[in-house]
Amino acid sequence: MGLLKEWLQGVDYTVLEGTDETEVSDVIFDSRKAAPGTVFLCMKGSRTDSHDFIGDTFEKGCRTFVVERELSELSLADFEGLNIVRVRDARRALSVMSAARFGHPSRKMTMIGLTGTKGKTSTSYMLKTVLETAGHAVGVIGTNGCVIRGTHYETKNTTPDSYELNERFAQMLEAGCDTVVMECSSQGFKMERTAGIRFDYGIFLNLSPDHIGPLEHRDFGEYLWCKSRLLTQSDTVIVNADDPHTEEVLEKAMIPGGGSGPDENAEADKDGAAPWKKLYRFSLKDASADLFAHELRFEVNAGFAGTAFQTEGILADEFRLSIPGVFNVSNALSALVVASDMKLPEDKVREALEKIHVDGRMEAVYKSDRFTVIVDYAHNEVSMVNLLDTLREYRSGRLVIVFGCGGNRSKDRRTGMGAAAAHAADFSIFTADNSRFEKTEDIIADIEEAYLAAGGRPEAYVKIPDRREAIRYAMEHALDGDMVAVIGKGHEDYQEENGVRKHFLDREEILKIAETMQ
Repeated sequence: MGLLKEWLQGVDYTVLEGTDETEVSDVIFDSRKAAPGTVFLCMKGSRTDSHDFIGDTFEKGCRTFVVERELSELSLADFEGLNIVRVRDARRALSVMSAARFGHPSRKMTMIGLTGTKGKTSTSYMLKTVLETAGHAVGVIGTNGCVIRGTHYETKNTTPDSYELNERFAQMLEAGCDTVVMECSSQGFKMERTAGIRFDYGIFLNLSPDHIGPLEHRDFGEYLWCKSRLLTQSDTVIVNADDPHTEEVLEKAMIPGGGSGPDENAEADKDGAAPWKKLYRFSLKDASADLFAHELRFEVNAGFAGTAFQTEGILADEFRLSIPGVFNVSNALSALVVASDMKLPEDKVREALEKIHVDGRMEAVYKSDRFTVIVDYAHNEVSMVNLLDTLREYRSGRLVIVFGCGGNRSKDRRTGMGAAAAHAADFSIFTADNSRFEKTEDIIADIEEAYLAAGGRPEAYVKIPDRREAIRYAMEHALDGDMVAVIGKGHEDYQEENGVRKHFLDREEILKIAETMQ
């Protein structure tokens, strides 16, 4: 319970009717959850406008409303005893009110936020493993869902809506967590889901064109802007000095504004104070960075497959990372910066990096004397190229790739993946991903066209729309020394077609097929 005005602290609002001194017990944005004591937050969505449901909530006993419209625009003639306040941005208000509803749990834990086009999930689990090995109790929220002290909860989005976020934070606090590691998506910032959260550490990993389309971001500029918002909410900022967009992201972070764009006519204040207290840069190329990694060595033996490297700067030591790939070393550097700043024991940090495992991220699911099968979430051109370049360092035979692409997303994603296969794979199998409301065959046709246009050899690919049969084909036709990569879905345990989700997990299918082959 609390007063409405207390829950709205930090939000610009105007009282249109009644008072903001009224007591409220919960904030809702679904009229079906209305009850006496709740405050109904009204906002205009892409399909519905919840202002139209004020009458429904009134009948259920709700008398307090937060709206985005003027009083004259609301049909309230038949209602009495209302408390109505108007805000400019209802989504931001929801975030602030949700935090207050649950007692501001994020303020009572160390908050670590990560953003970037690729690598967020792997890095979040690196941080989780490092922190837990050093004795911390860690909650995680991201693409793989929410994990609280060993219990897994499904989440709809990488960054859930602000109410669910704060509810999970409260659960973490109650379970004894002292640290939260969360992936911060560009959509999360655009929709103001993280408003009201102050991060102790904000990590920028990388940026490349993605999530651009009618239902995501209008262009790359908006995408970059949204990514920069994490840095404005962080006390200590950690950035990848090797990414070509890093300096622009830092510059944009100096401009005030909401999730969807800067204040009108605003410019970066070159002489003004930065919104963060400390700034660290990590690098694989620049020895002057705060943390620099060099002397990378790829290692494969019976008990370890990964990369060893030496660091200089704020942490000078040698580490072995149990996830293959140069880009994963870069991601690990961000975790090492956090470890150094938090003064975690170096022996525990070294131990943690050697034992990291992330479901669906460079996951070696099956290994025989003849071939290896890995599963990875790579689902766009950039992540696919990075993956294939990495796997070439470890395989002795062909590099075989099984992939499709999600439907109802930018067409550039599927054509980019087709071109990447043409350049980097020895043999490709085009199959289904989450086709959603498109035909799998149409998606495969777009991939095939891009593959051939990029110089892919006609004899070096097949089309098998059934994903299970595509995986079986890859494994039954594997040659000695082959590396088979099943990509695009990673940890996902479903396939979506025509609005219906059916259970499907690449890892499970690979192990079933391996058993029948033996």
